[in-house]
Amino acid sequence: MQDNGTGISKSDMERIFEPFYSKKVMGKSGTGLGMAVVWGTVKDHGGFIDTHSREGVGTTFTLYFPATREAPKAVAAPWSLLDHRGNGQTILVVDDVAEQREIATAMLSKLGYRAEAVSSGEAAVDHVSRRPVDLLLLDMVMDPGIDGLETYKRILAIHPAQKAVIASGYTETARIREAQRLGPVGYLKKPYGLDKLAEAVKAALKKNE
Repeated sequence: MQDNGTGISKSDMERIFEPFYSKKVMGKSGTGLGMAVVWGTVKDHGGFIDTHSREGVGTTFTLYFPATREAPKAVAAPWSLLDHRGNGQTILVVDDVAEQREIATAMLSKLGYRAEAVSSGEAAVDHVSRRPVDLLLLDMVMDPGIDGLETYKRILAIHPAQKAVIASGYTETARIREAQRLGPVGYLKKPYGLDKLAEAVKAALKKNE
Protein backbone atom coordinates (compact mmCIF):
# COMPACT_ATOMS: atom_id res chain seq x y z
CA MET A 1 0.00 0.00 0.00
CA GLN A 2 1.46 3.35 -1.03
CA ASP A 3 0.38 6.99 -1.04
CA ASN A 4 1.87 10.32 -2.06
CA GLY A 5 0.60 12.29 0.95
CA THR A 6 2.41 14.42 3.49
CA GLY A 7 4.41 11.52 4.95
CA ILE A 8 4.92 10.63 8.60
CA SER A 9 7.44 12.27 10.93
CA LYS A 10 10.01 10.15 12.80
CA SER A 11 8.35 10.89 16.16
CA ASP A 12 4.92 9.84 14.87
CA MET A 13 6.34 6.79 13.10
CA GLU A 14 7.26 5.29 16.48
CA ARG A 15 3.64 5.47 17.62
CA ILE A 16 1.45 4.79 14.57
CA PHE A 17 0.57 1.25 15.68
CA GLU A 18 -0.41 2.25 19.24
CA PRO A 19 -4.13 1.77 20.01
CA PHE A 20 -6.02 5.08 20.05
CA TYR A 21 -3.02 7.11 18.83
CA SER A 22 -4.26 9.50 16.18
CA LYS A 23 -3.47 12.95 14.79
CA LYS A 24 -7.15 13.32 13.99
CA VAL A 25 -9.82 14.87 16.20
CA MET A 26 -11.54 12.20 18.31
CA GLY A 27 -15.21 11.85 17.45
CA LYS A 28 -14.93 13.71 14.15
CA SER A 29 -12.56 11.78 11.91
CA GLY A 30 -11.53 8.52 13.57
CA THR A 31 -10.66 6.73 16.80
CA GLY A 32 -6.98 5.95 16.21
CA LEU A 33 -7.73 2.20 16.00
CA GLY A 34 -7.18 1.64 12.27
CA MET A 35 -3.44 0.94 12.26
CA ALA A 36 -3.68 -0.98 15.56
CA VAL A 37 -6.25 -3.30 13.96
CA VAL A 38 -4.00 -3.83 10.93
CA TRP A 39 -0.96 -4.49 13.12
CA GLY A 40 -2.88 -6.94 15.32
CA THR A 41 -4.32 -8.82 12.34
CA VAL A 42 -0.95 -9.16 10.62
CA LYS A 43 0.74 -10.29 13.85
CA ASP A 44 -2.02 -12.84 14.56
CA HIS A 45 -1.22 -14.42 11.17
CA GLY A 46 2.51 -14.58 11.88
CA GLY A 47 3.42 -11.71 9.56
CA PHE A 48 5.05 -8.31 9.88
CA ILE A 49 4.74 -4.82 8.44
CA ASP A 50 7.57 -2.94 6.75
CA THR A 51 7.02 0.84 6.79
CA HIS A 52 8.86 3.55 4.86
CA SER A 53 7.92 7.22 4.88
CA ARG A 54 9.37 10.55 3.77
CA GLU A 55 7.80 13.79 4.84
CA GLY A 56 6.41 15.62 1.83
CA VAL A 57 6.78 12.54 -0.37
CA GLY A 58 4.50 9.82 0.98
CA THR A 59 4.34 6.52 2.85
CA THR A 60 4.60 2.86 1.87
CA PHE A 61 3.32 -0.06 3.94
CA THR A 62 4.38 -3.55 2.85
CA LEU A 63 2.67 -6.50 4.54
CA TYR A 64 4.39 -9.90 4.70
CA PHE A 65 2.72 -13.19 5.58
CA PRO A 66 4.20 -16.68 5.93
CA ALA A 67 3.45 -19.12 3.13
CA THR A 68 1.54 -22.31 3.93
CA ARG A 69 0.60 -25.56 2.23
CA GLU A 70 -2.02 -26.48 4.83
CA ALA A 71 -5.52 -27.24 3.62
CA PRO A 72 -8.20 -24.71 4.57
CA LYS A 73 -9.77 -25.38 7.96
CA ALA A 74 -13.36 -26.45 8.20
CA VAL A 75 -15.81 -23.59 8.60
CA ALA A 76 -16.78 -23.17 12.24
CA ALA A 77 -20.41 -23.13 13.32
CA PRO A 78 -21.97 -19.65 13.21
CA TRP A 79 -21.42 -17.61 16.36
CA SER A 80 -24.65 -17.14 18.29
CA LEU A 81 -25.42 -14.28 20.66
CA LEU A 82 -27.99 -16.46 22.43
CA ASP A 83 -25.25 -18.90 23.46
CA HIS A 84 -23.19 -16.13 25.09
CA ARG A 85 -25.74 -14.02 26.94
CA GLY A 86 -25.29 -13.17 30.59
CA ASN A 87 -27.81 -13.40 33.38
CA GLY A 88 -27.76 -9.91 34.84
CA GLN A 89 -24.34 -10.18 36.47
CA THR A 90 -22.74 -6.84 37.35
CA ILE A 91 -19.59 -5.93 35.43
CA LEU A 92 -17.50 -2.86 36.20
CA VAL A 93 -15.69 -1.36 33.20
CA VAL A 94 -12.48 0.42 34.23
CA ASP A 95 -10.96 2.49 31.41
CA ASP A 96 -9.48 5.98 31.17
CA VAL A 97 -10.85 6.48 27.62
CA ALA A 98 -14.46 7.67 27.60
CA GLU A 99 -15.21 6.17 24.17
CA GLN A 100 -13.99 2.77 25.33
CA ARG A 101 -16.18 2.90 28.43
CA GLU A 102 -19.21 3.77 26.31
CA ILE A 103 -18.54 1.01 23.78
CA ALA A 104 -17.86 -1.65 26.42
CA THR A 105 -20.91 -0.82 28.55
CA ALA A 106 -23.16 -0.79 25.49
CA MET A 107 -21.93 -4.21 24.36
CA LEU A 108 -22.17 -5.69 27.86
CA SER A 109 -25.74 -4.41 28.20
CA LYS A 110 -26.61 -6.02 24.86
CA LEU A 111 -25.16 -9.28 26.19
CA GLY A 112 -27.49 -9.21 29.18
CA TYR A 113 -25.14 -7.92 31.86
CA ARG A 114 -25.56 -4.97 34.19
CA ALA A 115 -22.70 -2.68 33.15
CA GLU A 116 -21.21 0.09 35.26
CA ALA A 117 -18.11 2.17 34.48
CA VAL A 118 -15.40 4.28 36.10
CA SER A 119 -12.50 6.21 34.57
CA SER A 120 -9.57 5.17 36.79
CA GLY A 121 -8.15 2.41 38.92
CA GLU A 122 -8.55 4.49 42.06
CA ALA A 123 -12.25 5.01 41.29
CA ALA A 124 -12.63 1.27 40.72
CA VAL A 125 -11.17 0.46 44.14
CA ASP A 126 -13.52 2.94 45.79
CA HIS A 127 -16.52 1.61 43.84
CA VAL A 128 -15.86 -2.03 44.69
CA SER A 129 -15.23 -1.24 48.35
CA ARG A 130 -18.77 0.16 48.54
CA ARG A 131 -20.56 -2.02 45.97
CA PRO A 132 -19.13 -5.44 45.01
CA VAL A 133 -19.34 -6.57 41.38
CA ASP A 134 -19.28 -9.99 39.71
CA LEU A 135 -16.50 -9.10 37.26
CA LEU A 136 -14.03 -6.35 36.43
CA LEU A 137 -13.25 -5.40 32.82
CA LEU A 138 -9.90 -3.70 33.43
CA ASP A 139 -7.88 -1.59 31.03
CA MET A 140 -4.21 -2.46 31.60
CA VAL A 141 -2.70 0.95 30.82
CA MET A 142 -4.38 4.01 32.34
CA ASP A 143 -3.04 7.54 32.59
CA PRO A 144 -2.84 9.17 35.02
CA GLY A 145 -3.09 6.87 38.02
CA ILE A 146 -2.57 3.19 38.74
CA ASP A 147 -2.65 0.57 36.00
CA GLY A 148 -4.77 -2.56 35.72
CA LEU A 149 -2.38 -4.75 37.73
CA GLU A 150 -2.15 -2.37 40.69
CA THR A 151 -5.91 -1.83 40.58
CA TYR A 152 -6.50 -5.57 40.72
CA LYS A 153 -4.06 -6.01 43.62
CA ARG A 154 -5.86 -3.37 45.66
CA ILE A 155 -9.26 -4.85 44.91
CA LEU A 156 -8.07 -8.34 45.84
CA ALA A 157 -7.18 -6.95 49.26
CA ILE A 158 -10.88 -6.13 49.63
CA HIS A 159 -12.39 -9.09 47.77
CA PRO A 160 -9.82 -11.94 47.53
CA ALA A 161 -11.87 -13.96 45.01
CA GLN A 162 -12.60 -11.07 42.63
CA LYS A 163 -12.85 -12.17 39.00
CA ALA A 164 -11.53 -9.96 36.21
CA VAL A 165 -10.75 -9.63 32.53
CA ILE A 166 -7.80 -7.42 31.63
CA ALA A 167 -8.11 -5.66 28.27
CA SER A 168 -5.04 -4.34 26.48
CA GLY A 169 -4.06 -3.17 23.03
CA TYR A 170 -0.75 -4.99 23.40
CA THR A 171 0.16 -8.66 23.54
CA GLU A 172 0.31 -10.31 26.96
CA THR A 173 2.98 -8.52 28.99
CA ALA A 174 4.75 -9.52 32.20
CA ARG A 175 2.29 -7.39 34.20
CA ILE A 176 -0.70 -9.08 32.58
CA ARG A 177 0.76 -12.50 33.35
CA GLU A 178 1.39 -11.40 36.94
CA ALA A 179 -2.26 -10.39 37.27
CA GLN A 180 -3.32 -13.80 35.93
CA ARG A 181 -1.25 -15.49 38.64
CA LEU A 182 -2.99 -13.50 41.36
CA GLY A 183 -6.52 -14.72 40.70
CA PRO A 184 -9.20 -15.71 38.19
CA VAL A 185 -8.19 -13.31 35.42
CA GLY A 186 -8.91 -13.48 31.69
CA TYR A 187 -7.18 -11.55 28.91
CA LEU A 188 -8.89 -9.65 26.09
CA LYS A 189 -6.98 -8.00 23.28
CA LYS A 190 -8.07 -4.55 22.11
CA PRO A 191 -9.75 -3.67 19.88
CA TYR A 192 -12.39 -6.34 20.42
CA GLY A 193 -15.81 -7.08 18.99
CA LEU A 194 -18.99 -8.31 20.62
CA ASP A 195 -18.07 -11.97 20.09
CA LYS A 196 -14.62 -11.78 21.69
CA LEU A 197 -15.95 -9.74 24.62
CA ALA A 198 -18.80 -12.21 25.16
CA GLU A 199 -16.45 -15.20 25.16
CA ALA A 200 -13.90 -13.60 27.49
CA VAL A 201 -16.52 -12.46 30.00
CA LYS A 202 -18.35 -15.78 30.05
CA ALA A 203 -15.11 -17.74 30.49
CA ALA A 204 -13.95 -15.45 33.33
CA LEU A 205 -17.27 -15.73 35.17
CA LYS A 206 -17.06 -19.53 35.02
CA LYS A 207 -13.57 -19.65 36.56
CA ASN A 208 -13.35 -21.32 39.97
CA GLU A 209 -17.06 -22.17 39.98
